[in-house]
Amino acid sequence: MAAEPEALRGLERPRIDEWLLAHVSGAQPPFTFQLIAAGGSNLTYRFEDARGVVRVLRRPPAKSGLATAHDMQREWRVLRALGEHPTGVPVPRVLASCEDESVTGAQFYVMDFVEGLILRDAASASALDADAARTAMESLVATQAAFHALDPAAIGLEGLGRPGGYVQRQLARWMKQVQAAPVRELPLLGRIHDALLHNIPAETQRAGLAHGDYRFDNTVLGADHRLCAVLDWELCTVGDPVADFFWSLLYWAEPGDDLCVLPDPPTRLPQFPRRSDVEAHYAQITGFDLSQRDFYTGFGWWKQACIVEGVYARLLKGAGGGMRGAVPEKAAELVERYLDRAASLLL
Repeated sequence: MAAEPEALRGLERPRIDEWLLAHVSGAQPPFTFQLIAAGGSNLTYRFEDARGVVRVLRRPPAKSGLATAHDMQREWRVLRALGEHPTGVPVPRVLASCEDESVTGAQFYVMDFVEGLILRDAASASALDADAARTAMESLVATQAAFHALDPAAIGLEGLGRPGGYVQRQLARWMKQVQAAPVRELPLLGRIHDALLHNIPAETQRAGLAHGDYRFDNTVLGADHRLCAVLDWELCTVGDPVADFFWSLLYWAEPGDDLCVLPDPPTRLPQFPRRSDVEAHYAQITGFDLSQRDFYTGFGWWKQACIVEGVYARLLKGAGGGMRGAVPEKAAELVERYLDRAASLLL
């Protein structure tokens, strides 16, 4: 591992070292840290101890807009529940949790490091052939179907979220976020919100675990190209599985798409199955009614617009915004394109 910089944002040394020695079984200093995820997300550090054992520490960013988006105890609770029960959902083993913010400025937890391939962009997926890409897709979908089928209360996650009204709560939450930091008039955003609110499909299946941000770059693939870990559960709640599935499907770009959520999506490579294959595989496993795809896809584009409008507002104030290389004008244009796409499906 490369030598760590003299100071790492979000870590107070040597207090964090003392805590690790006291609370993580077998940990042996000195520890070497490397920041592997930052931006607008939780800060994720890979660290190695004197024996060469690698683990991961997760804590919130120094500044965040949504408290629930960076709830370390929530993520810890979900990971522990999934790891302690035979759920069929692979997650890293959690090792220790700290609620004392005086240690390093925020709550945090420590988990095992899972070695494998993370498909973050086209380059990371370029070595996969069509068989490997299909295996990865089927494993991604089967794992999502597995946590959608769980009864949260049965694995100790009672109270994680209300079982009904998921889309309605999401509409209220994201509209509130935009209204809390208004920077321009967006009448189309309000029109789409009202259309969505008055046309929410009935929830025809039992509420399950909704990951909230499920896609390839929040998972780890093993040597067999199947998922060996699902990461980033901080947005997890109890919710409508179909809404959660179509939100994930929004990230599944394919050749010819003129609008993508990710800047360089791995699934846009020609060896990956098409979105229709992904949807068919999920329907085959779950038996869920996916006929309301226009509603849920339009809802997804609207929600993406709300998220990026928040980025735009932060960029105007000089903050990083959580989008790599983002400039205000590009973020604003993206919001309008997302809204136009939602309107084409809903209005």
